[in-house]
Amino acid sequence: MEIVPVPQLSDNYAYLLIDAETGKGAVVDCAEAAPVLAGVRRHAMRLTAVLGTHHHFDHVGGNTDLLAAVPDLRVYGSADDAPRIPGITHRLRDGDTVEVGSARGRVIMIPAHTSGHVAYYFPDEGVVFTGDTLFAGGCGRLFEGDAAQMMASLARLAALPDDTRVYCGHEYTEKNLRFAATLEPGNRALQGKLAAVESLRRANRPTVPSTIGEEKATNPFLRTDSAELAASVRTRRPDLPAGDRVALFAAVRQLKDRF
Repeated sequence: MEIVPVPQLSDNYAYLLIDAETGKGAVVDCAEAAPVLAGVRRHAMRLTAVLGTHHHFDHVGGNTDLLAAVPDLRVYGSADDAPRIPGITHRLRDGDTVEVGSARGRVIMIPAHTSGHVAYYFPDEGVVFTGDTLFAGGCGRLFEGDAAQMMASLARLAALPDDTRVYCGHEYTEKNLRFAATLEPGNRALQGKLAAVESLRRANRPTVPSTIGEEKATNPFLRTDSAELAASVRTRRPDLPAGDRVALFAAVRQLKDRF
């Protein structure tokens, strides 16, 4: 399966998924239809499905225009988010399967950014589309959930194989890693990743995909077991309860919100 990032709005990504065997394909998280349809024509694919990770406009705002251009599209999304996803035709629950040509993906419920957020994991291709839950170097804001729920959602993603490629919803990586480096300045993997990302951005190239293994080594929201990270946070939040990883996670999220 070929995966083509399609820039959307100011810093969003949609993704075209193209099955080489059948020419059929899908788009993940369409905010703007025109660039997606241009990509469909450029790659001579047959667009058959829309895979929405969550209901926010910058991830589903292009659905209506896509349906006007391709009326028979299947529009997938969380059953919990269904009333807020334009054009939805297939309501998904945890563990459900989606098909893109000959490729089969599994739905993973990962709420907290929104209450019905899902990821799409394609095990045979070794890829996962995480929307605004897991970013390269970060995680989404807690709009409809709390720190404990986000930790549980991230843990589900972190349990995937380390070589799984992570395609997230925004180009936030450089700022995320700069924040992470303030908490773990001694993390060599983090410093190396930040340098690589800065080089990519200077060349105006995307920083996605990452991998699950890279995220476990560099993403502060997956590193609440790091003594250096905990010590750095406590210098900023001396009232933080010792040994409480949920409170530590919440503090990291609050610090990132103000970064």
